[in-house]
Amino acid sequence: MSERQSVLLNFLKPVSELESRIQNLSYLVNNNKLSFTNELNTLRHQIHRLKKEIFASLTPLQRLHLVRQAERPTTLDYISYILDDWVELHGDRAGADDSALVGGIGLLNNQTVVFIGHQRGKDTKDNVHRNFGMPSPGGYRKALRLMKHANRFNFPILTFIDTPGAWAGIEAEKLGQGEAIAVNLREMFSFNVPIICTVIGEGGSGGALGIGVGDKILMLEHAVYTVATPEACAAILWKDSKLSLEAAEALKITSMDLKILGIIDRIIEEPTGGSQADPNQAAINLKSALTEELKYLLSLSNSKRRNLRYLKFRSIGTFYEEVIS
Repeated sequence: MSERQSVLLNFLKPVSELESRIQNLSYLVNNNKLSFTNELNTLRHQIHRLKKEIFASLTPLQRLHLVRQAERPTTLDYISYILDDWVELHGDRAGADDSALVGGIGLLNNQTVVFIGHQRGKDTKDNVHRNFGMPSPGGYRKALRLMKHANRFNFPILTFIDTPGAWAGIEAEKLGQGEAIAVNLREMFSFNVPIICTVIGEGGSGGALGIGVGDKILMLEHAVYTVATPEACAAILWKDSKLSLEAAEALKITSMDLKILGIIDRIIEEPTGGSQADPNQAAINLKSALTEELKYLLSLSNSKRRNLRYLKFRSIGTFYEEVIS
C-alpha cells in the first residue's frame, strides 16, 4: 500500500468525535450568549491531554498509517519553511527529471546548502505525477549530480527521506535502479561536505538509503524507517500480508527503537497530533535541529567528518555475544 491514507485513522476517531461535539457546543453557547467558557476550556484541555496520551502510545503500524496521511508535510513543504531563499534544480543531465525526487539550492540561516528529498503527492493526480514518492534511476542520478555540485562548491547537503521504496517497475530495472542506488551509497561516503539526513515520513528500503548516508541521521518523532514495509515483510516471511501488525513490531521501525539501536542520532519532537496537525511548529523544530547539527559538523575538519561517517555506518548492526555456562 503506497498511496497515502486520507481517511480518518481509527485511533483518532474518538478524539475527532469529541472535538466535533465541543465545536457544536461552542456554537450553541456563543449564539445563545451562555456563560460556559470555563467549562469549554476545561473540555478542550482534557481532549488535548487525551490526544497526547494516544500519540505517546502509538503502535509501530499506527505510526506507519499516520505518516502515510495525505496531510503530512512533504519535502517541499518543509523547504518552504526552513530555507530563507531557495530554487529547485531539475534533471540528471541524461534525459530524465524524476518528480519523485526533488532537489535544489537555498539558504539556511545565510549558509548556502543543497537539499534533496523524496516528494509525495497531496492527492491521487499529484501522486501519479510524483509516482507516489518512489524514485526512478533518473531521480537518484539527479540527486548524485546535485550532491557532486555541493561537494565541488563546499555546500552542506541536507536530505529528506519519505518514500515507501524505490520504484520497482521493469523499466526502472532496465535503466539500472540497483546500480544508481549503489553508486549513491559509495559516493556519499566520499564527500567532504557535511551531510545531514532526516527521515520526515516513511523511509523504506534501498529507496531511502539512496539519499540516506550522512554524518547525522535525524528522524521526526512519528516517522518510520525500515528495510521493507510491514505488509511486504509479512507477505515474504509468512505469506500473509494481514500479519503486518506482527511484522511492524518485529522490524523495529520507530524512531525510539532506532535511536536505541544506534541507527539514528536524534529524534525531533513533533506537535501533538503529528506534523500534519501543525506544519509550522514541526518546521520550526526541524530547522532548529538542522541548525544545531550543521553548526557542529562545520566545526570538524573534512577528514574528521569522513572518518566519523565511515565509523558510524561500520558500527551499525554490531552486537556482543556472551556464552553462559
